[in-house]
Amino acid sequence: MSRDPDLLSRRDAIRALASAAALPLVSACAHDRAPAPPATHEAGALALLDGCADNLIRLLPESATSLGIDTGARAALRSQLADRSAEGQQRVARQVRADLERVNAFNTSGLSHATRPHGEEFYRWALKASTTTNMSPDEVHEMGQSELRRLHARMDAILKEIGYTQGTVGERMKVLAKDPRYKFSEGDKGRAEIMAFIDNRLDWIRAQMPRAFNKVVKPNMEVKRLPPEEEPGAPGAYGGAGSIDGKIPGRFWINLRTTNLHSKYSLADLAFHEAIPGHIWQGEYTHEMPLIRQVLSFNAYSEGWGLYAEQLADELGAYENDRVGRLGYLQSIAFRACRLVVDTGIHAKRWTREQGVKFFVDVNGSNPEEVASEVDRYCSWPGQACGYKVGHSEINRQRQKATTALGPRFDLKAFNDTVVLGGNVPLDVLARNVDEHIRTTSAI
Repeated sequence: MSRDPDLLSRRDAIRALASAAALPLVSACAHDRAPAPPATHEAGALALLDGCADNLIRLLPESATSLGIDTGARAALRSQLADRSAEGQQRVARQVRADLERVNAFNTSGLSHATRPHGEEFYRWALKASTTTNMSPDEVHEMGQSELRRLHARMDAILKEIGYTQGTVGERMKVLAKDPRYKFSEGDKGRAEIMAFIDNRLDWIRAQMPRAFNKVVKPNMEVKRLPPEEEPGAPGAYGGAGSIDGKIPGRFWINLRTTNLHSKYSLADLAFHEAIPGHIWQGEYTHEMPLIRQVLSFNAYSEGWGLYAEQLADELGAYENDRVGRLGYLQSIAFRACRLVVDTGIHAKRWTREQGVKFFVDVNGSNPEEVASEVDRYCSWPGQACGYKVGHSEINRQRQKATTALGPRFDLKAFNDTVVLGGNVPLDVLARNVDEHIRTTSAI
């Protein structure tokens, strides 16, 4: 059923407000950096954003309660409900469009967290929040470079084996991406091929789970195409566990705006990350935990587990007879190492947006259609992209610690159970959970 173009859903309105709230940060990625703005200019930007927020809260009063700001002058909003009628939605749509016109007309030159008082401290805090570590921007940047060198060495060997011998790893991966053997058909035929491919890989990985876990769950899940109106600007895919009561299945959402977003050598890895044994699988374990444990989520654990899930699939034999598929897996991990370099490059080393996109494409051979929206996300959400690889590396560090400490008593399934049954936690808590696993196993 088509939707009236003059209406905005609650999700549309909140997304628009979030875009407006990113205003002071996006210019941190501008091509030509301007000097720090005068205080009056910054005050004007903040007043504009406050006004946009107040307008939306006035029209969606329940938001004040969900955000915990229904106090003081806003206390009266507690007793109010949004107008859900068509006219009410039109009022929200008109207000959002008017506010976005004001935002787009504002001169953002020089506005960024880096030019504001305590801007460097803010970015350090953003890194700490996203990684749950005390790593400095320089340490994160160097970690990304080091991981890229290690991963590209593995990729280089495979590329040479399949006949790609000339150029950097990134250059050869860009050539590989154009090979028609690894492309899906265009249009609806290709979309059907993609869905069938995902189903096939998920059927295979489900059957392997008893080899990786002692406690095996049966995730209630489905693979769905993103609504076409949401696909522009959305990531290639994302997934998450379903509702606690099981009425809403976990969903692996796949972006099918164009079939060029996906390749036959990278799609299996994406399915393992988002679905099984990745986000949907891990989320199933939380359903038996206290409610607060089901609600809490830490970026480095969540996304670190997603990458570790990709690694488990490789270790279980997903690419045993598919060297090009293993290239896709390694490129995915390298992509997250690139994030460490680009996020810190933009926010700590004053890179431009264009430098960030170019690094992904030239160094890792990444799809330019995918990374443009990626880098835009880093501009407006400092630090978040760093949680993935930091979390993945820490899970592996804990696994190596357990392997060394337990020797022949080390059991991969028991270790994996320790990670998922401990729940979604900061990385220092994960380390304590593994220490306890080592202590109890050693005592047996």
